[in-house]
Amino acid sequence: MSRHPEVRWAQRIDKVYITVQLPDAKDAKVNLEPDGVFSFFATAGTDGNSYESKLDLNDKVNVEASKVSVGVRSIFCILEKAEAKWWNKLVRDDQKAPHFVKVDWDKWVDEDDDGADVNVDGMDFSNMGGMGGMPGMEGLGGMGGMPGMEGLGGMGGLAGMMGGMGGMGMPPGMEGLGAMGMDEFEDESDDEGEVSKPQDAGKADAAQISQEVEGKAGPPAQSN
Repeated sequence: MSRHPEVRWAQRIDKVYITVQLPDAKDAKVNLEPDGVFSFFATAGTDGNSYESKLDLNDKVNVEASKVSVGVRSIFCILEKAEAKWWNKLVRDDQKAPHFVKVDWDKWVDEDDDGADVNVDGMDFSNMGGMGGMPGMEGLGGMGGMPGMEGLGGMGGLAGMMGGMGGMGMPPGMEGLGAMGMDEFEDESDDEGEVSKPQDAGKADAAQISQEVEGKAGPPAQSN
């Protein structure tokens, strides 16, 4: 059974600050819909307990302009209101705030004393628009693979990779290797066969000379 993490909130005329208090959260997922539905899910603790919450916010929000930062002790969200106005409470007027929702007095300002925005220096934010529910992964949709491998998508496999090697160049004196192919190797085999022919001719000439010498010497003398 899932548990509800503590949720703290504050606001400015144009935005809402939501902090989900959950130390060492794992696989944190935050989802925000334009009509103001905010949902959160994560696991935490040595037992991997599940924590989730869902809130129907007081009014519509700008999802594309909203952002989230997942920290070690909490998940901090800045939700941009669709209309710049003060909300009476975090949830819809016809609903009662859940028991786990509390006012974040550290960030709270009164309506007649609209203070500066909350200092977010040092926080790493991800835009909620296009997140797909997972903070910090909003850019994966257009990557087509791992970082640094953007060109692989249009290579067409290994053939495309090999095709792109034609412009690499070869070391000096080896320019012709790129176009050799098997025909050149067959020609080399034929050349080796031709090299052995003069040796055969030399053997035939030696045999002929030996016969001529024996003929000039005449038949051997017969003994009485």
